[in-house]
Amino acid sequence: MAHRVHEHRQGRMPVAQTTVLTLPPSSQAKDLRPRLTPLDSLLCGAFAGAVAKTVIAPLDRTKIIFQVSSKRFSAKEAFRVIYCTYMKDGFLSLWRGNSATMVRVMPYAAIQFCSHEQYKKLLGGYYGFQGKALPPFPRLLAGSLAGTTAAMLTYPLDMVRARMAVTAKEMYSNIMHVFVRISQEEGVKTLYKGFTPTILGVIPYAGITFFTYETLKKLHADKTKRSQPYPYERLAFGACAGLIGQSASYPLDVVRRRMQTAGVIGSSYTTILGTMREIVKQEGIRRGLYKGLSMNWVKGPIAVGISFTTFDVMHNLLLKLHQMGYSIH
Repeated sequence: MAHRVHEHRQGRMPVAQTTVLTLPPSSQAKDLRPRLTPLDSLLCGAFAGAVAKTVIAPLDRTKIIFQVSSKRFSAKEAFRVIYCTYMKDGFLSLWRGNSATMVRVMPYAAIQFCSHEQYKKLLGGYYGFQGKALPPFPRLLAGSLAGTTAAMLTYPLDMVRARMAVTAKEMYSNIMHVFVRISQEEGVKTLYKGFTPTILGVIPYAGITFFTYETLKKLHADKTKRSQPYPYERLAFGACAGLIGQSASYPLDVVRRRMQTAGVIGSSYTTILGTMREIVKQEGIRRGLYKGLSMNWVKGPIAVGISFTTFDVMHNLLLKLHQMGYSIH
């Protein structure tokens, strides 16, 4: 009898063990929810960058024209340049160089937003905040790394875009013509002229911009208990982020543009400090290193607000499509 009871108990043990062993798969099933791939983030980022830059292209072109010249900037002069360009070359001339901008901005924005998502995951795992809002420093670091990654991979396109923005059609007919002519007449190294101030400017700009936007979203979620802000709230958060980020890094943006266009405006800007000294000597600090900043306060917040909002809206839309079983690739 005791032997039968012992066998009966032994026979029940595997049942209990089987029940325990079936728990991990059911808990893992929760992790099989649809997630966006890096390709999804690339597509969202490319679309966001294209929409934002196209909207503010005329203002961006006008800003570059002032940045690379010794003309004194004012709102009246800026709109006079826009009006004269329109009267002389037509409405579409306000978007001259926008094709080069799209060729640069779409991969730049795609890489920046995608790498930002990846850096957030990487830093979240490293600091123990996987799937949660990052603490302040990793949040700032993720933005800086994303901007630096994108700038390093797309810089020659930025150089081409700057050249097309400040020259007539007769000098450079298309994007490939810019590449070929610069390479032949000035050397391939010229395509990377201004690279150092670009990276030095991108580190604080991208870091502060992403940090501000993510922080405002977190504060909003904590206060309203809504995980997702409305589109107009995203626009406001992005505008604030763009305003702060661009103001912090603007002097390096002016230096970058001067170095990029030195070959076509007859200047010899070769180093960052040398360019800064020359600008301050000839034009002063406020009217030189911060020339066009007021226009950036108009176009910058609009561009960043549209860019962040478009990315988040597209991101959420693709996530819903994945959850419904659809795929765009």
